[in-house]
Amino acid sequence: MSSLVRHVTIDCADAYALAGFWAKALDGKLSDDDEPGDPEALVESAGAGLLFIQVPEPKAVKNRVHLDLQPQDRTRDEEVDRLLALGATLVGDRRRPDGTGWVTLADPEGNEFCVERGKAERGES
Repeated sequence: MSSLVRHVTIDCADAYALAGFWAKALDGKLSDDDEPGDPEALVESAGAGLLFIQVPEPKAVKNRVHLDLQPQDRTRDEEVDRLLALGATLVGDRRRPDGTGWVTLADPEGNEFCVERGKAERGES
């Protein structure tokens, strides 16, 4: 039998705070066991579990791995606006005139992630 990815783990300065951002971004929830000040926090969502681990060193370089988000019930542009309102920052805009492309954002600790076109924009149901 093969292995399965259980969590995507992200090093950070404040596990609970960053997990709170991602719980809102993914419409997920923080684990019932997690509290402010805990050195790790788990976000449970429909797509994947994200585990945040507090580390002493700050983020220094671009991520080698990042998340690509695909909105399920809104457009890419609506999702970008929603995530910016939650505290993300714009890193790069790769949207093209024909509607393809993506937007690169950073979470409150500077971890990059991308927002792709939503399901309806891709012609998916």
